[in-house]
Amino acid sequence: MRTMLTILLCSAALFAADPIRRAPGFSLMDSNGQLHDLADYRGRVVILEFMQTTCPHCAAFAPILQQIQQKYGDRIAILAVTDPPDNPNTMAAYVAGHKVTYPVVLDCGQAAYSYVRSRTLSFPHVYLIDGAGMIVGDYEYGPLTSDVFEGKALFLEIDRLLAGTASQKTRK
Repeated sequence: MRTMLTILLCSAALFAADPIRRAPGFSLMDSNGQLHDLADYRGRVVILEFMQTTCPHCAAFAPILQQIQQKYGDRIAILAVTDPPDNPNTMAAYVAGHKVTYPVVLDCGQAAYSYVRSRTLSFPHVYLIDGAGMIVGDYEYGPLTSDVFEGKALFLEIDRLLAGTASQKTRK
């Protein structure tokens, strides 16, 4: 009986763990008709943001992403992914209105579905992907992640990844 209980507890702990997983691949088009394939960014840290052009939190997060892009340059890549009801026109207006210089691409839901593990997708939702293509950070907007979306926590995570010290997945 004790052995069976131990096996059940170990199994529960194993299945409850959220292991590092490979970032699902995709190739999506931006409002200019250019394709962006996640595989093209292999070897660099990627910040993958799922967002909507009408989301006020996404608009507030855009300047932080711009600061990240300015600080780290070509060592990182930023991709923002929108889903319907966004379309090429709303994407172009968002890019122009917020002076976004990183790619904003349009998904029809398939890429979002392959990333999100919960029933709902709240915006913004950010995945931090290491140079080997593994998801090492998963940040959903909320009260516990305000420093990621409004402060410097994402900078610290990127610094750790670029320094090669990020050995375990961070979940905020």
